[in-house]
Amino acid sequence: MISRIDLRGETLPEGSALRDLLPRAEFDVEAALEKVRPICEDVRHHGAAAVIDYGEKFDGVRVPSLRVPAEAIARALDELDPPVRAALEESIRRARMVHREQRRTTHTTQVVPGGTVTEKWIPVERVGLYVPGGRSVYPSSVVMNVVPAQEAGVEGVAVSSPPQKEFGGLPHPTILAACALLGVDEVYAAGGAQAIAMFAYGTEGTADEPGCAPVNLVTGPGNIYVAAAKRLLKGRIGIDAEAGPTEIAILADSTADPVHVAADLISQAEHDPMAASVLVTDSDELAAATEAELKTQVAASKHVDDRIVPALAGRQSAIVLVHDLADGLKVVDAYGAEHLEIQTADAAAVADRVRNAGAIFVGPWAPVSLGDYCAGSNHVLPTGGCACHSSGLSVQSFLRGVHIVDYTRDALADVAHHVVTLAEAEDLPAHGAAIKARFGWKVPESK
Repeated sequence: MISRIDLRGETLPEGSALRDLLPRAEFDVEAALEKVRPICEDVRHHGAAAVIDYGEKFDGVRVPSLRVPAEAIARALDELDPPVRAALEESIRRARMVHREQRRTTHTTQVVPGGTVTEKWIPVERVGLYVPGGRSVYPSSVVMNVVPAQEAGVEGVAVSSPPQKEFGGLPHPTILAACALLGVDEVYAAGGAQAIAMFAYGTEGTADEPGCAPVNLVTGPGNIYVAAAKRLLKGRIGIDAEAGPTEIAILADSTADPVHVAADLISQAEHDPMAASVLVTDSDELAAATEAELKTQVAASKHVDDRIVPALAGRQSAIVLVHDLADGLKVVDAYGAEHLEIQTADAAAVADRVRNAGAIFVGPWAPVSLGDYCAGSNHVLPTGGCACHSSGLSVQSFLRGVHIVDYTRDALADVAHHVVTLAEAEDLPAHGAAIKARFGWKVPESK
């Protein structure tokens, strides 16, 4: 059901050589670019009509309009199952607690008397938040995208999610209800690359319906075509990341409970047949017990044949055997998992040594499922090894740091000769001239 990779008995290679030994899903965004390019161009030139046409083609339903009516959003909340509403409200409450603490404050540094540099954090003006549809329903992704944007102070928040045939072309009602709980009333029934293009280029309004104004930034996970559209349109819009297949890595030793380990591997595998579930361990006994548990638990699971078994059996999933935990840490750092669980003795100390992970879950009582919904952390995280250079979604994702430079005449005069010297060293004499012009074309002597 799941393969083994044995890295014991030899010195682990470094860098890319080690990464090449580890399981990873094939995710060729470059190949998908040529498929999404004409879609994005069509939306650019034909606006809402093109988005609606592609919704009919890919989602099997033709919507009368892209904008979800306010009454449909309100109705979705009214009809929401009370336990689901309570769970979403708690998820929102905890996410707000964590993300509110992330907001940066303006800071001024006095470089010299009369010379200051202030770093001011300004939220982007308008964002488009993408919530996937497809195999599952993700109201939790509404929470994870909207909360940090709101806590950052973003004024314009728009959500888009694919139209659902069974709901008359509206996004899933639980998605709409989550938007209502968060106070988001600008929601579009659009999915895939066409939704990203809609956010990038905007659409013209009509007498009956306002258009979608272009956004500055698009965030949220999606399939390979969403990722390709983000790559294609990056520059016109900012993006959070090109999200690939979801993944979990578990670093565990003999103290780990194989029941927990197997359950957590399966929980990730049920997302998608391309989902990655990786166990890294120095314990033969744990590996064998986990394999046995996988057989038992998978048999009792839902989504077995279409998701879980293909995911666990795929090249992206494996049990990786290592000599010791030190080697295990090298492996998980090379892998750079979206979600990394540490199930070892003294798990907190081991977790403190990890460098590369989207989010780290410490010990047996902090499974990834908790982070998906109610830990307070964000579950929009870097995939495909990108955790070595990128962070998960946060308030900072929606803020721009702007430096404000304020110097008096005397403060500029004191450093003018250095500026002129560096300008001339770079053969940019006009840069130096911009200083000299302020002092009668004579560089002041430093005091």
